[in-house]
Amino acid sequence: MGDNKNLILALVLSAMVLFGWSILFPTSTEDLPAEQPVNEQVVPNAGDTVAANDAAPLPPRSLEDALGGNSRVAIETPRLDGSINLIGGRIDDLTMTDHSVELDDESGPVRLLSPSRTPDAYFTEFGWTSDGIEVPTSTTRWTSDGEVLTPQTPVTLSWSNDSGQTFKLIFAVDENYLFTVDQRIENRGPGAVGVGTYARARRAGIDESRTMFNVHNGPMGVFNNEATYDVDYDDLEDEGAQTFSTTGGWIGFTDKYWLTALIPSQNTPVRATMQAIKGDGGDVTGYQTDYVGSGMIVEPGTAKIVESRLFAGAKEKKLLDEYEDAGVQRLSKSIDWGWFEWFMRPIFDLLRWLFMVTGNFGVAIILLTVLVRLVLYPIANKQFRSFAGMRRVQPKLKALQDRYKDDKPKLQQEMMKLYQAEKINPLAGCLPILLQIPIFYALYKVLLVSVEMRHQPFVLWLKDLSAPDPLTPVNLFGLLDFTPPSFIAIGVLPILLGVSMWLQFKLNPTPVTDPVQKQIFGIMPWVLMVVMAPFAAGLQLYWVANNILTLAQQKFFYWRYDKDNPPDVVEAKATKA
Repeated sequence: MGDNKNLILALVLSAMVLFGWSILFPTSTEDLPAEQPVNEQVVPNAGDTVAANDAAPLPPRSLEDALGGNSRVAIETPRLDGSINLIGGRIDDLTMTDHSVELDDESGPVRLLSPSRTPDAYFTEFGWTSDGIEVPTSTTRWTSDGEVLTPQTPVTLSWSNDSGQTFKLIFAVDENYLFTVDQRIENRGPGAVGVGTYARARRAGIDESRTMFNVHNGPMGVFNNEATYDVDYDDLEDEGAQTFSTTGGWIGFTDKYWLTALIPSQNTPVRATMQAIKGDGGDVTGYQTDYVGSGMIVEPGTAKIVESRLFAGAKEKKLLDEYEDAGVQRLSKSIDWGWFEWFMRPIFDLLRWLFMVTGNFGVAIILLTVLVRLVLYPIANKQFRSFAGMRRVQPKLKALQDRYKDDKPKLQQEMMKLYQAEKINPLAGCLPILLQIPIFYALYKVLLVSVEMRHQPFVLWLKDLSAPDPLTPVNLFGLLDFTPPSFIAIGVLPILLGVSMWLQFKLNPTPVTDPVQKQIFGIMPWVLMVVMAPFAAGLQLYWVANNILTLAQQKFFYWRYDKDNPPDVVEAKATKA
């Protein structure tokens, strides 16, 4: 018995290590040092990688100081607020007005982009490269033909050099998160000039988490119609720049809920690069993703224009799908669906439709649970018919086990004969469990990566289904004024999950005779209660609702299949026989 206890202890500890390591010892999420100014030397040849080396560092500055002054063009859309910096022509000030930092409105909107040298510097820039003429740089002061960029009013920034070339950045934006940036060069000089275009996104900090074991956060792109999740921040720091050649697609940074994606013309080959930016001491000061187009010749008296686009906003599936339909190659792959993407997408679409109908994400999750149980009903019916048969033959099985306890092969043969005679499939009960696994995993991933569920309330204390259940007996359900650590903050939903699973095991129609298995099944509900406590309340709600429906279904099937052959009557008949 001591060995059995050690085995159970090892299993529990293994589960705690597997699921609880990231809770007890989370990956460092400290902000990187403030972003240093880029080297203003232009790229020598069109098609080369955009330079990321830094010049002598300038001092950091506050966001208020960076946004002060009058050298900015405002951005005003139904979902975005911010500005374009006329110094460098950067989009470096962007907030999402319909997504707040915290649940309360006082926390303010989520900021996606911030100017250089601010604590969370994150910006995008579109420019030119040339080794024959002067081109605009990050210190160029542009002239704007408008004061506000809106979906109805595009804005053009202009700058001219001394050799007869005029450069223009023509900005337009839609009602959501997509910018169009046309890079135009007009050559009024005496001779032809060779130029290339580029776009880059740079950030000095990272989102609240780096890549997790099941969700990719960090540098990402779609190249030649294939998404890459293989490169993360650590790879850029340790292995250096990663370069890709592609026609179509995009490159940028994906976070759990937000995306910044540079989108070149989908019919033009470009060279895309991901790299870590390092200071003089070799320390990483930021990260950059960029693409560079092929060089082009602009004859005297002519103009050339290159269309680029920028997605900067929330990763809403419906919106990403619409942009894909409009020609942006596989933008929805910025959501890390995982292996079961083919299954997760319809699950998400159904969940979103239920949310649109009910107006409550928690109710939508419960209705989805009901629909799943209805779909699986025929299989569950077959499962419990098999269970009822197992209950009927249990006394006969026990008799066989006693008779052939010293002859295992003979025991197996006699058991198979009994199953065939009684028309019982002992494995029939496994199928519903196996089918539930991909459904549960799909819903887990959907709730994990779905910005649509972020800050969505259910009822009473459940104000955010994307966060763990906040009501825990550890602080007497909020009566004590302290917030317990996440690994012991077991909320009401995880407790209900453990209790409902324990009741399921108590009602299990196939009694477990092995003492080790009995102890494992006895402790499993409480282990899962602890393991599930840090997960999103939406996932906990699904599991609790599923357990309750399973209990109700079990009671119904027991009544249906045992009313004619009660287990005690069957056992009495077998004893007399």
